[in-house]
Amino acid sequence: MKVLITGSAGFIGSALSIRLLDRGDTIVGIDSHNDYYDPALKEARLARHSDHPNYTHIRMNLNNREAMAKLFQDEKFDSVVNLAAQAGVRYSIENPLAYIDTNVVGFGHILEGCRHNSVKHLVYASSSSTYGLNTKQPFSVHEGTDHPVSLYAATKKANELMAHSYSHLYRLPTTGLRFFTVYGPFDRPDMALQKFTRAIVKGEAITVYNFGKHKRDFTYIDDIVEGIIRVLNRPATINPHWDGNKPDPATSSAPYRVYNIGNNNPVDLLDYIEALENSLGIKADKKLLPLQPGDVPDTYADVDDFVEEFGYKPLMNVKEGVENFVSWYREYHDL
Repeated sequence: MKVLITGSAGFIGSALSIRLLDRGDTIVGIDSHNDYYDPALKEARLARHSDHPNYTHIRMNLNNREAMAKLFQDEKFDSVVNLAAQAGVRYSIENPLAYIDTNVVGFGHILEGCRHNSVKHLVYASSSSTYGLNTKQPFSVHEGTDHPVSLYAATKKANELMAHSYSHLYRLPTTGLRFFTVYGPFDRPDMALQKFTRAIVKGEAITVYNFGKHKRDFTYIDDIVEGIIRVLNRPATINPHWDGNKPDPATSSAPYRVYNIGNNNPVDLLDYIEALENSLGIKADKKLLPLQPGDVPDTYADVDDFVEEFGYKPLMNVKEGVENFVSWYREYHDL
């Protein structure tokens, strides 16, 4: 296939690019290379695959309407994987318009590109944060998600709604993937694992919110990428049994689907930190603080639909996954 990957110098986008190139696909990657975090990390990720003969990289922002339209017209993609987004729950409280520009306006440009250029399948990143104030666990895609607690989560919910309208009106197959706390080598510096590691190796205290009582469905990067590839291979189809009297949020009478991709095994945040301490061989000095605005206490993915339809469930345990991350971190920072 010829695939457009947005956010191709990002954590997930780069890893996905490598896997798809390895299997013989042609990839066009776009990334804005903004300075939300150290751009050198994006360059390091990109260096792993930028010289592949079947890879083309374009530095572009999704909210550039004319450039996006021309890209779709020129390249004629078979499929699109949208992983570009302004990320981070807490930053969305400080700078909400950055999320509107990329996550909503930019996503609209992707939908338009797909609509006008016969794209066969749009796969896009949603988030476990869409579950917001929901407390019934494990979180199911068949439950409503109408009470987000951050603008970041609201933009991801908006993506799902926008995608459905295009699936309904234009019969564009769209699949949304709600990722659950992705971690691993090359992850973002603003994510907990890198923040904790950076502080611990410097002998500084780590800030632990909700007094460490968080539970997270930590999902390793390789498991996420495997899930994306399986979905990409099978465009969304209509649910012939969908009933407007009892509307199922995860399916539709249009070619539209939403799935969770999570480890289906929540881990206490303090146990996650302990795995990191053991891998580093250093005890952390913990500064315990209350739950922060925009955070949810626990996440837990119901992945039954994904297992049934794609025959796959994330496999990596936290202990091994954290060890892999620490090995990468030591090498990357020459420790």
